[in-house]
Amino acid sequence: MKKIDKLKPVVELLLGDNILASIISLGELTITVKAENIVEILTLLRDNTETSFEECMDLCGVDYLEYHNDYTGDRFAVVYHLLSIKYNWRLRVKAFIKNEEFPMIASVSGIYNGLNWFEREAFDLYGIIFEGHPDLRRILTDYGFVGHPFRKDFPISGYVEMKYDEEQKRVVYQPVTIEPRIITPRVIREENYNGRN
Repeated sequence: MKKIDKLKPVVELLLGDNILASIISLGELTITVKAENIVEILTLLRDNTETSFEECMDLCGVDYLEYHNDYTGDRFAVVYHLLSIKYNWRLRVKAFIKNEEFPMIASVSGIYNGLNWFEREAFDLYGIIFEGHPDLRRILTDYGFVGHPFRKDFPISGYVEMKYDEEQKRVVYQPVTIEPRIITPRVIREENYNGRN
């Protein structure tokens, strides 16, 4: 029996009704859980001696807007990548956020201290609010940045551009001046390209 096959029933028994979906794919277990119970769920996974997920390696936001033509689920999710050093196994925990207009989920930086900056990154790039975070502010974009650049409805060119103004001797912000364009690659076919006929 593989390690992953041992992990699945342990996690399902431990979390019970908090699990909405559970799947083994490409040698990894992914569970989808109730977002409103994320603090309790991750605390159980960390503290239970049968799971011992003492590290969260990564946290990321996901925008499922236009994911597939037939997708009808929630737009935003937060994904946690857990690691148990004791048992040498991994677990992906996915929590979908119900409110698309104001996506919010509880902060788990108190459970896994290293997630402080990861939560700030997801806030900055996706606009996901982590309730209870000790210092939720932008971490990658500029202080005056408008919007959240990893959202799928964010324009590729952005909303504003920054430039140095020689007259004012400072950096100024202005509306975007470049015209959006669609680039279609040009395919060139040569008869004897690379010795081929």
